[in-house]
Amino acid sequence: MKALLLIDIQNGFCPGGNLPVPDGDQVVPVANKLIDSGKYDLIVASQDWHPAGHGSFASAHLGKKPFEIGRLSGKPQMMWPDHCIQNTKDAEFHPDLHVDDADFIQQKGQNPLVDSYSAFRDNDQAALTGLAAYLRNKGVTALDLCGLATDYCVKFSALDAVEMLPGVSVRFIEDASRGIDPAGVKAAMEEMRARGVAIIDSRAALT
Repeated sequence: MKALLLIDIQNGFCPGGNLPVPDGDQVVPVANKLIDSGKYDLIVASQDWHPAGHGSFASAHLGKKPFEIGRLSGKPQMMWPDHCIQNTKDAEFHPDLHVDDADFIQQKGQNPLVDSYSAFRDNDQAALTGLAAYLRNKGVTALDLCGLATDYCVKFSALDAVEMLPGVSVRFIEDASRGIDPAGVKAAMEEMRARGVAIIDSRAALT
């Protein structure tokens, strides 16, 4: 059972969004080829889905600016611009993404007291989203993942997949993903590879 996990390919992380990843929209046609290929038994998408005033937003902390380090629930936290607020256009999937073909959508980041990069659990690792249980129940044995952003939500999702889905082969599709910081992307790929995640491109995924 082979699954594809599309991570946070939303308006908020694409050009024109509130937290745009450089060239984030360029992952959409590649992701669509993967979705439409027939190579996957299961298509899953994660969706950042923050309440207004989420604690990871700089606007929720007096005197803090986006991309400064602050604190959330007593722990260091990157302060982000307000983004992907529930039921706003910013939180919607990119309009060209073939998300209607997804079998399951996993929303995340709904607890205002903790951020949630990974599609599998909150950053404090205390609360699970339920995605790992869903994939186990479906009998998934191989998981390919891609999306936005490589150095944050994609990386943490890949690392959690390795830890929480023992026995499942995990692959990161590089050209169907984009990151925020080039140095961060390089470090993320090194960390993923060191933890057993295979780094491939979409051509390899489609063969």
